[in-house]
Amino acid sequence: MKNITALRKTIGVFQSYGIPLTGKLKGANFYNDLRMDKIFVSGLIYELESELEKELEDEKAASIQTPSELIYTLLQAS
Repeated sequence: MKNITALRKTIGVFQSYGIPLTGKLKGANFYNDLRMDKIFVSGLIYELESELEKELEDEKAASIQTPSELIYTLLQAS
């Protein structure tokens, strides 16, 4: 049940950034395909960390390239 709530919060944050999580876009690269600046990706990660009350290591956060990778990493974080 926790994962369902976390996924709903995650989807809401992605929608606020205008990033749909359906089809090919869930695997789209933030920088190349979605044409996002690093500052916006950092903001997205920060908002997701706040919503889910989890924190990623800086190295992990810097290496994330796609929405699906970010969701997986956050849901696996303890």
